[in-house]
Amino acid sequence: MLVEGFKIHGSGNDFLIIDELTTNLTFTEEERENLAKVLCDREKLGADGILFVMKSAHADARMRVFNADGSEASMCGNGLRCVARYANDVLGLDKMTVETMKVNLLVEKTDDIYTGIPTYKVEISPVSFQVKDLPLVIDREQLLNELLPELHESLQFSALAVPNPHLITLVDSSVLQSDLQEELATKVNRPNELFPDGVNVSFVKGLEPGSIYVRTFERGVGFTNACGTAMSASSLVTCSIGLNSFGQEISVYNNGGKVKCIVHHDIESDTYSIDLIGNATYEFKVLMDIDQVHPETFQVLEKLEYENETKLYAKMQTEVQSFLKTRV
Repeated sequence: MLVEGFKIHGSGNDFLIIDELTTNLTFTEEERENLAKVLCDREKLGADGILFVMKSAHADARMRVFNADGSEASMCGNGLRCVARYANDVLGLDKMTVETMKVNLLVEKTDDIYTGIPTYKVEISPVSFQVKDLPLVIDREQLLNELLPELHESLQFSALAVPNPHLITLVDSSVLQSDLQEELATKVNRPNELFPDGVNVSFVKGLEPGSIYVRTFERGVGFTNACGTAMSASSLVTCSIGLNSFGQEISVYNNGGKVKCIVHHDIESDTYSIDLIGNATYEFKVLMDIDQVHPETFQVLEKLEYENETKLYAKMQTEVQSFLKTRV
């Protein structure tokens, strides 16, 4: 079977896009899982996951996200931006709705985050602070900037679902530079009593008013350059505790670059949504011959690099790293 794929990234969080929207391709659930495990292997094509862009009965397109370990994610903010760009390219729509596992979300092309870099704004919702929605098994309904002594004696954590589950704590540079995040994240993503389904773990540092740094250990992936829902959730937490302001643009820096987030709070309904704004950058297009029964035998027939896009993003990333060097 011939399959055309696109390697694309949002803030360095990289994916392979497979098009079931404008082609006749289709896969079983087992085939999707196996494709993710094989193609995302860093010794092969390499990616954090596969984005299957599909037809939808009630939206302009549908997104399904399979992590590198074969598990399916309910949402992916960086991936949604990548799907927005691809769908924009093939459908010609600057504004559209994309069906995700839990909800249809609005996506749109917007002003460049950096000169020449295609940029998309995507809606991140629904948001829940109810621990049962992660789930987190504790004798409380919510955890917002509070101690979780079963995990650590002094760090204060916030737990929320957007709808992916996130555990977030604000830390200083010394904690960031330690091995503590990997230790805690590994613990809650193995069999444990707190998070039976695992959880994304983010360490956040305030940089200056309106700017934060986020590093995420992603469930099913490990440390990534960036996680879109984690950056969105982290922005919401910083607004909830007064570090940043609702309705104001927040610059969110990460190891893969930067995004912008705007957190909205509807006071009347007490609901939240987040605008996640950032790049969607192509790395290469690839034509593969894949045996659906034995995907590990796939062959790359053609590969086209998007060199100009890659160079432009590298320029922005260099500036971001220079900015972070004295602040993280």
